[in-house]
Amino acid sequence: MSKYAFETKNVKKYYNGDKVKALDGVTLKAEHGKVLALLGPNGAGKTTIVRMLSTLLAPTSGTVKVMGMDVVAEAHDVREIIGLAGQYAAVDEFLTGRENIQMSGRLYHLPKAEVKKRTETILARLNLTEAADRQVKTYSGGMRRRLDLGASLVGNPKILFLDEPTTGLDPRTRQELWHIIQDLVDEGTTVLLTTQYMDEADELADHIAVIDRGKLIAEGTSDELKTHLGGDVVEFALDKESDVKEALKAVAKLSKQKPTVDEDGLTITVPVKNGSKGLLNVVEELNKVKISPASLSLHRPSLDDVFLALTGKKAVSAVKPEEKKKGRK
Repeated sequence: MSKYAFETKNVKKYYNGDKVKALDGVTLKAEHGKVLALLGPNGAGKTTIVRMLSTLLAPTSGTVKVMGMDVVAEAHDVREIIGLAGQYAAVDEFLTGRENIQMSGRLYHLPKAEVKKRTETILARLNLTEAADRQVKTYSGGMRRRLDLGASLVGNPKILFLDEPTTGLDPRTRQELWHIIQDLVDEGTTVLLTTQYMDEADELADHIAVIDRGKLIAEGTSDELKTHLGGDVVEFALDKESDVKEALKAVAKLSKQKPTVDEDGLTITVPVKNGSKGLLNVVEELNKVKISPASLSLHRPSLDDVFLALTGKKAVSAVKPEEKKKGRK
């Protein structure tokens, strides 16, 4: 068995000569039977990595290997041991759920009896048995996503690539997919999970790699990345955008990490090492420049804070505002 389930070494992917750098020297290693979460904003290069690992895209330079096999030179052999599910369900809506999975089984060149057996097992596992003979066009978004995952499992893949699999799903369906993914890992499957959701990476990942603008900018466990920020985090919001520059200048000396501004342009985050004293220091510095924050809070660093500090952007909210309102009723 190869040392790593999959790995990339100094992988680059350029378009239009070298004008567009989708990936610019990324090195990753994934252990067998673990979840590696690839975290980053839209356009960071996450999907490009997935496409390379799944043999759909060749690198401009560098090497990409799955179970020790080169994804370019040994693409056929790689496809025999992997499964892929993207952020948009790739199923035929005019076929039934059962027919979709059976079709995937035939593409793996499995015997008919084996295809039938695996199809029924997967339908039961994903709670789709009752809907198995309905056309997929009658399925909800969550059912389609589960079916797409099921189609990727019919070949009993050793490695599963999941490209933002829960994007747009309601919280309950996301939780259901999390349980399925965790069960697969418990059975020995290696998973690469790309996501913008902090809670998803926190819940599922054994190791997290943060990518931005085609470069790997940090990696480690969730706890290791949070430790990167130090002690606590002070977050305050301003009423006026004209105060932001002055506020940043005032609090910059309080932290070794550069304070960041949220995408709303009014919320500032300051990593501090000494908890409540750090909070008081922030207030004192703002008072000196006659700035009164609209809100102020102190909390332990979260993965979201790490993401913001590293990329300058907050992660996508896992729950839409209207869903939050529904949840309060």
